Amino acid sequence: MSQDQRVNYETHPSQYRHWKLSFEGPVATLTADFDENAGLRPGYKLKLNSYDLGVDVELNDAVNRIRFEHPEVRTVVVTSGKDKVFCSGANIFMLGVSSHGWKVNFCKFTNETRNGLEDSSRFSGLKFLAAVNGACAGGGYELALACDEIILIDDRSSAVSLPEVPLLGVLPGTGGLTRVTDKRKVRHDLADIFCTTNEGVRGQKAKDWRLVDEIVKPAQFAARVRARALELAAQSDRPANAQGVALTPLNRVIEADALRYKNVTVEIDRAKRVATFTVKAPTGAQPSDVAGIEAAGSNWYPLQLARELEDAILSMRTNELDIGTWLIKTEGDAAAVLAMDSVLAAHQSHWFVRETTGLLRRTLSRLDVSSRSLFALVEERSCFAGTFLELALACDRIYHLALPDSPEKAPKLTVGELNFGTYPMATDESRLQRRFYNEAPAMEAVRAVVGKALDADEAFKLGLNTSNPDDIDWADEVRIAIEERVAMSPDALTGMEANLRFNGKENMVTRVFGRLTAWQNWIFQRPNAVGEKGALKVYGKGDKAAFDFNRV
Repeated sequence: MSQDQRVNYETHPSQYRHWKLSFEGPVATLTADFDENAGLRPGYKLKLNSYDLGVDVELNDAVNRIRFEHPEVRTVVVTSGKDKVFCSGANIFMLGVSSHGWKVNFCKFTNETRNGLEDSSRFSGLKFLAAVNGACAGGGYELALACDEIILIDDRSSAVSLPEVPLLGVLPGTGGLTRVTDKRKVRHDLADIFCTTNEGVRGQKAKDWRLVDEIVKPAQFAARVRARALELAAQSDRPANAQGVALTPLNRVIEADALRYKNVTVEIDRAKRVATFTVKAPTGAQPSDVAGIEAAGSNWYPLQLARELEDAILSMRTNELDIGTWLIKTEGDAAAVLAMDSVLAAHQSHWFVRETTGLLRRTLSRLDVSSRSLFALVEERSCFAGTFLELALACDRIYHLALPDSPEKAPKLTVGELNFGTYPMATDESRLQRRFYNEAPAMEAVRAVVGKALDADEAFKLGLNTSNPDDIDWADEVRIAIEERVAMSPDALTGMEANLRFNGKENMVTRVFGRLTAWQNWIFQRPNAVGEKGALKVYGKGDKAAFDFNRV
C-alpha cells in the first residue's frame, strides 16, 4: 500500500477536523462537529455528523489525551455541535463504496474505541455521559450506549434509533444490539420494535423503554447535563491536582517492508505473507519511584511500549490485509521486564501507572481480536517474562527452542504475578486462565513456578508452550508450520481462531466481537446488503432494494 493510502492512527488535537475538546474543572466535553468535506477517502461527504474511520481515529486520540494529559478530568460529556443532530451513525455512502474488509475492520476499530470507554469507566474511574441533543441514529446511538449514562433532549423531535435492519439490510456494527439487551436491558419485544423502526423512539417512551436514562426539556438541558456530569465526577478517584503527561509524537519510521519504533519493530516478508513483530525489553536505568515515573512522562518505557505496539497492531491490521501470519518475538533482558512489572505492581494505584497499565491491557486485547494467525517464537535472547509473556499467551501457538547442549544459552519463559489477572482478555479472564480453562491443578502448578526461568522442556511439561524442538529440528519445524498456515483459507482461519481463542463464559464484550466476526461479517457480503440492488448500494438513490426472500 502506498504511503498516501495508508491509514495513520497517530494524530493530535491541532489536526482534528471532527471533534472539539474543552475542559472545565473535572468535566471534559467532546463535541461532535464533523467536517463533511474531510472524509478519510474520496467519494462521500460526512453529512449530519455521520462518521468514517477518520472520525474514530480522532475520537480514540481524544480519549487517550483525556486519560493521560488531563488527570483532573473525571467525567467526559459527549455531545454535538450540530443543530438538531447528535450523530447519524456510520456514513452510509462510505460503507457503500468500501470493500468488505474495510467495512469489517472499520467496525472492529469502532468497537474497540467504544469498549475502551467502558474499560476506562471500570478500571480508571473516568465516567462518560452522552448528552444527546439531536437525532441519534445507528453508530451514533452505539456511541451513546457505550457511555455510563444517556440524557436525551426532550424537544419533540430528537430520537434514538438503530435503523440498520430496515434501512440498510445490515446489522448495527459496533455493539448496538448487544448493549440494548445486555447493558440497557431493554425488553425483548420492545427491542424488536426499536430495531425495526426507521424513525426511532423519542421522549418519555425512550426513557420508559430504558433506551435512555433521562429526558430533559431544552431550557434545562445544559444545566442538567452539567449537574449530572459533576455528580458522576464525584464517584471518581482521579486526582484533582496532578500534572498531566503530554503524549508526544511517536518516533516511527515507515519503510516499504517495515515499521520501526524505538521498542517495536515489524518486518514484512511479502513473498511469504508473514510479518515478524519484535518487542524489545527496557534497557538502562529505569525509574522505580513515582517522582521518576512522572518525570519520564511519555518517555516512560511502559507507556512508550504500549503506544508503539498499539500503533503497530492497528497499522498492520488496516494497511497490510494480505499479511495473514504474525510471528511474535521478544529481545532483551527478562530481568528488566520483571523489574518493570514490579514497578507497575508497586504503584498500581497511582493514576499515571494505572492509565499506562490500562493502555497495555487494551493493546494486548487488540492483539487477541486481530484476525491474524499468531505464532510466538521463543529463541535465543528472547525475554518472554511477565508482561512480555502475555504476548506469547495471546498467540495461537508457542514454539520454544530447546538447547540441551547449551543450557546457559537456552531461551526461557518466566511467569510473573501480572500474568494472573492484570491484563484480562475480553472474556474477563487472564490468558493463563483461558489457556488452562482455569483448572486448579494446572493453575497451581504454574503459580508454583512464578519467577523461575523455564527452559523449553520445563515449560512444555507445564503446558506453557506448544512445541519444544531442539536446535537440530527448530528451523524445519517452524518453517513447515508457517508454510502450512499461510496456505490455508484466511476466511476459515479467522473463524477458527476466533472460536478457539475465546473459550469459557460469554459476556457482553465477547458477544460484541463474536457477532461482528460471524453475523455482520456474513451479512456484509450478502446480495441483500451489497448486491447491485442491495439496500446498502441503493440507499439515497431513490431505488428500492430488491431482496432475495429465502431464509438461510
